[in-house]
Amino acid sequence: MTIASSSPPSRLPLDGATDRGAKPRTGRAKDRENQGDGRLAAVFLAPALLGFTVFLLWPTLRGVYLSFTRFNLLTPAEWVGLDNYTRMVHDPIFWNSLKVTVQYVVINIGVQTVAALAIAVLLQRLTQSAVLRGIVLTPYLMSNVVAGLVWLWILDTQLGIGNEIVVALGADRVPFLADETWAVPTIALINVWRHVGYTALLLFAGLQAIPNDMYEAARVDGASEWRMFWRITMPLLRPVLAVVLIMTVIGSFQVFDTVAVTTAGGPANATNVLQYYIYGSAFGRFQFGYASAMSVALLVVLSAITVLQYRLTRAGRTDLG
Repeated sequence: MTIASSSPPSRLPLDGATDRGAKPRTGRAKDRENQGDGRLAAVFLAPALLGFTVFLLWPTLRGVYLSFTRFNLLTPAEWVGLDNYTRMVHDPIFWNSLKVTVQYVVINIGVQTVAALAIAVLLQRLTQSAVLRGIVLTPYLMSNVVAGLVWLWILDTQLGIGNEIVVALGADRVPFLADETWAVPTIALINVWRHVGYTALLLFAGLQAIPNDMYEAARVDGASEWRMFWRITMPLLRPVLAVVLIMTVIGSFQVFDTVAVTTAGGPANATNVLQYYIYGSAFGRFQFGYASAMSVALLVVLSAITVLQYRLTRAGRTDLG
């Protein structure tokens, strides 16, 4: 006769129990655990919130307040209401600076985006060498001031190697940074040279998220590289490209240091971009109230452009399922 051995029934863990024999946690214990996590999160967030408040939020609020005052650092701020904004609307130099800035942004963003996209696609489709990525990023590691000075020497009308090459090709010397026609495009291309590698790597990171299966299936169907670029790469890269465009447009509107070390706003205000005019008004003529008003106007313009770009490019949506 065989005796069937009976094993005790296995116990299912109760809600909140993590191990056999562990007591389920009560609601009060969970509340204490969540409260502890909240305190830990607050500790980690505190430095970032402090930095944001001290270096971003407070200066912004202070600048908005000063835009309604007459302030020169030597006397207390005097409330003048909308006088600074009225002056700004009737200031021809302000509108010329805004026009010059827009011209710079159009050239810089147009050339930089096309060049960065081409470099990113070549890196992704032909080679993914870390050495080449480092070479592409090298100009971005140089500060804007150093890049501006180097190109100022290269493009010097009399002694620059750039004009020596132009003469060797049989053309006349070109005053790249001393002529009203050439100055803004030259400054824009200098900044394209410096930033295009960084922008290309951002787009390259976006390309890495596109599944290779899509390209393989397209090749099986006989699609060419050009057709795959427009049918696969561009639609799936759109969210990343939109964010990159928003970042580069905001950065382009804030151009200052390259202008300061190459042309100082000249010749004849041809490169007097808005940031340089704001700087001159504040620290050259000590009109901090008027400079703050122009800064607030620039903030409003950039906010409107960012919202418009975000909506038109549908940056918050992706076609990847």
